[in-house]
Amino acid sequence: MKKIIFLAAVLATAVSIPSIAQTSTNPAADNSGTNKSDAHINASADAQKNDKTDLYLSQRIRQSVIADKSLSTYAHNVKIVSVDGTVTLNGVVGSANERAAVHAKAVSIAGQDHVVDQMTIAPPKS
Repeated sequence: MKKIIFLAAVLATAVSIPSIAQTSTNPAADNSGTNKSDAHINASADAQKNDKTDLYLSQRIRQSVIADKSLSTYAHNVKIVSVDGTVTLNGVVGSANERAAVHAKAVSIAGQDHVVDQMTIAPPKS
């Protein structure tokens, strides 16, 4: 019985303490919040059609990005959406150099006029 009362007290305390994430003024390093708030602006995977050309274009860019082991996990997880030959890059990368590298890979495959860069740079870790 004492164990149940103790656990109930611990749970009640844990629920009443606000989490650090809720009180933080810094945005999260990932872009999940951005995805929800900017859904009307940012291309998402469901915008991509099953057109063979677009799928192949996205696949080639993804393979190029993943093959570059100097890029961070952030860069490896950038969204690559191709619609009617236009590639949209969306997500968070670790640095300006990574952003430029991912963009350059997309341009080398899709062409300069066919790449829309909506990537952002993650805030520095404190």
